[in-house]
Amino acid sequence: MASGTDTFVSKDSQLYQDYDHLYQSLFQTQSIVVMVEGNDVRSAELMQAMDRLEHQLNSTEGVKQTTSPASVIKKINYQMTGKSRIPDRDAEVKAIIDGYPSIFGKLIPDNTHMVASVGMGGSVTDDDKKEVLKATEEAVKLADFPPGYNVIVTGDPAFSIAMNTQMSSSMGPLLGLAGLFMLIVLFIVFGHVRWRWLPLPIVLLGIIYTFGAMGFLGIPLSMVSMAAFPVLIGLGIDYAIQFHNRIEEELHKEGNKSKAIITTVKHTGPAVLIALTMTALGFFSLFTSTVPMIRDFGKLLTIGIVMCYIAALFVGVITVTLFDDISTKRLRKKETKVENISPKKPKPRFIGDLLRKLTDFTIKYNVVVIGIATLLCIGGLYADESVGIQTDTQAFVPQDMPALLNLYHLKDIMGGTDAFNLIIKVNDNADPNILKWIDKFSEHETHRPHIDNASSIVTLVKQYNGGTIPDSRQEIEAVYAQIPESQKSQYMYGKNMLLLNLNIGNAQKEIGMTGIKELTNNVKQDIQWMQAPPGTSITITGSSVVFTEVIGALTGGRVEMTYIGLLLVLGGLLVVYRDWLKALVPIIPMFMVTGWSGLVMTYLKIDYTPMTATLGALILGIGCEYSILMMERYFEEKDNGSSPLEAIHKTAASIGAALIASGATVVFGFAALIASPFPITSNFGMVTVIDILLVLVATFTVFPPLIIVLDSWREKKRGVQTLDKKAKTISGTDI
Repeated sequence: MASGTDTFVSKDSQLYQDYDHLYQSLFQTQSIVVMVEGNDVRSAELMQAMDRLEHQLNSTEGVKQTTSPASVIKKINYQMTGKSRIPDRDAEVKAIIDGYPSIFGKLIPDNTHMVASVGMGGSVTDDDKKEVLKATEEAVKLADFPPGYNVIVTGDPAFSIAMNTQMSSSMGPLLGLAGLFMLIVLFIVFGHVRWRWLPLPIVLLGIIYTFGAMGFLGIPLSMVSMAAFPVLIGLGIDYAIQFHNRIEEELHKEGNKSKAIITTVKHTGPAVLIALTMTALGFFSLFTSTVPMIRDFGKLLTIGIVMCYIAALFVGVITVTLFDDISTKRLRKKETKVENISPKKPKPRFIGDLLRKLTDFTIKYNVVVIGIATLLCIGGLYADESVGIQTDTQAFVPQDMPALLNLYHLKDIMGGTDAFNLIIKVNDNADPNILKWIDKFSEHETHRPHIDNASSIVTLVKQYNGGTIPDSRQEIEAVYAQIPESQKSQYMYGKNMLLLNLNIGNAQKEIGMTGIKELTNNVKQDIQWMQAPPGTSITITGSSVVFTEVIGALTGGRVEMTYIGLLLVLGGLLVVYRDWLKALVPIIPMFMVTGWSGLVMTYLKIDYTPMTATLGALILGIGCEYSILMMERYFEEKDNGSSPLEAIHKTAASIGAALIASGATVVFGFAALIASPFPITSNFGMVTVIDILLVLVATFTVFPPLIIVLDSWREKKRGVQTLDKKAKTISGTDI
C-alpha cells in the first residue's frame, strides 16, 4: 500500500520537494485534537484532568508535543508563584485565563469549549498515527474527566484514519455483492453454454497472477489503483467468456476436441490478443498523467489484462475440454447404446435472435442511426465542458460518518485550519529587517478576503517583547532565548529557515479549486511587489497548494488523456491491420460514447472526481475490445464466403450473447459499487455502469450499420476499379 505525498506528486518535481522535503519534514506537525465541551470549562477539576491526559501522552511513542490550557496554566503559575501546578480553586484558574486572552484565545474559544492538541511529526506513517490515536483515546478514559463534560477526539489525522478504516471495511461486502451479481448475470445471459459460471474462477486466477506480478515489479496499491480490480474483473471475464463461448461452439460443431481447440486458438486467440493490445494502448494514455498513482493505475490495468488473457487462454480453454470429458463420461454411463451418444445440443439463443433483429433495424435505417449518434456525440462533447469538478475531499465520504461530524463540529467552534505555508530562506534569522518585512507582509495579506490571520516567529517575538520587534540582532537573539523550543521549532529551522503561515480557514470548501488557485497567484504577486530584503527567497507550499495542483492534474488532463488514448489505439490498429477501414470502424463508435458520456453526466448533474476522470481512457480500452471482436468475427465470416449482411447477422448471432454477457458482468459488478456509502466510490460505480451500457449500445447499434456502409462502399469502389482495369485491358488487346 502507498498513501504518501509521492502517490500524488512525482518525487523529482519541485512541488514535491517544496512540500515534502521542506515543509513536512522540517515544520509540519499533524495534530490529534481533544475537544472538551460543557457548561464552564474554566474549572480547576477539569484542568487537572487535562493535565493527567497530557502527562500520559507525553510519554507515548510518536507524540512530539502536547499543548493544552492546562500546560499553559502551569507555566504561567510557575512564573507567578514558582510552582508548576494547576491551582486548586476555580477562581485562580479563571484569573489566569482572563489575564492572558491572547494566549488562551485559541485554546479556549469560549467558556463552554476548550481544546488540546497531540502533535506528531509531519512525516509520520499511517501506522504511527493509528497508534497515537489509540493511545489518545485510552488516555482520555484514564484521565477521569469530571461528569457533565463531553470529550471528543478528532482532528484531520483522526478523520483520515476513520475514513481509511471505513473504506477498507466497506470494500469487502461490495466486492462480494459484485461477485454475486456476476454469478446471476452469467446464469441468465451465458446460459447457452455448459458450465456457465466457469469464467468467474478463471478471471479470479488472472487477478491472483496480477498481484504476483505487482509484487515482483514493486508496483504499490493506492486509493485510485485499487479501483482497477473491478475493471480487470470485467475485462478478464470477457476474455474467459470469449474463449469459453468459441470452444463450446466448436465442440458442438466438430465433436472433435483437437479441432475445436485448434480452431478456437487460431481464430479467437489472435482476435482477443489484438483487442487486448488496443485496450492496453488505450490505457497507455494514463501514463501521460503527472500524478504517480494514475500512472500506477495504468500499469496495473496493463499487467492485469495480460495476466487475465494468459489465464483465459491456457487455463480456461483446457478446463472447458476437461469438463467436456467429464460430461462425456457421464453421458456414457446414462446412455444404453453407444450410437446414441452425441454432444449436447445448444439451447435456443434468444439474445442472438434479438440482436439479429436489432442489426436488421439499424442497417435499414443506417443514415438515421449514424446521424443521431453523431449529433449526440457532438452535443455531449460540448456539454462535457460544463461538467463540474468535485474538489472537496470531505464530500467523498459519507456525510453522516461520526469522524466527519466531529471534524465539522471542531471547525464550527475553532474555525478552519487550511493554510498557505511560506518557507522563507534567509542569511540570518535574527535580522530585524527580515522580521519587520514578515510583519508588514503578514499585515497586508490578512486584509485579503479568505486570509483570516498570519502566524510566524514574529508573532512569538512580539508576544514575548511587549508587542514590538527589537531593532538589533542581539535583542532579537535575547528574545529567542526566552521562547520555549517547542514553540520556536514550529516557525524556525536552524539559522536560515523561517515559516510564515497564512490561515485561510475553510477557503478550500468555500471558493473551490479555482478560488484557491487565484488566491495563491495573488499571494505570489504580493511577494514580487513587496520585495523581501536581499538574500531572501520565498517558497509558497502547503496542502491546499499541493491538493489544488493534484486535482487539476487528475481532472484537467482527462480530455488530453482521452485523445492521446484515441490516437494510440488508432495507430495500433493501423500497424496491426494496415487497413484504414479496420482501423477506423472500432474507434468511431467508442469516440461517440465519450461524447454521449458527457451528455449523460451533464443531464444527471454528476461531477468529475479523481476516480471518474480516468473513465475516458477506460471507455476506449473496454469499448474497443467489443468492437474489435465484432469486427474480427465479421471478416472471418466474410472470408468463409458470406456477404456483408450475412456476415454481420452471423456475427451478432454467434458472439453477440457472449459480448452481452461480458458487458453485463461489468455493469452488474460496478452496480454493486453504487451501494457504497462513499460518494466517490458510488459515483465511480454509477458513471462506469452508464458508460459500459453506452458502449454496449454503440456496439450493437452504431457498429453494424457503420461497418456495412463503409465495407459495402469500399467493395463497390474496388469493383468499379476492377471493371475499369478489365476495360483498359480489353481495349489494349483490341488495339
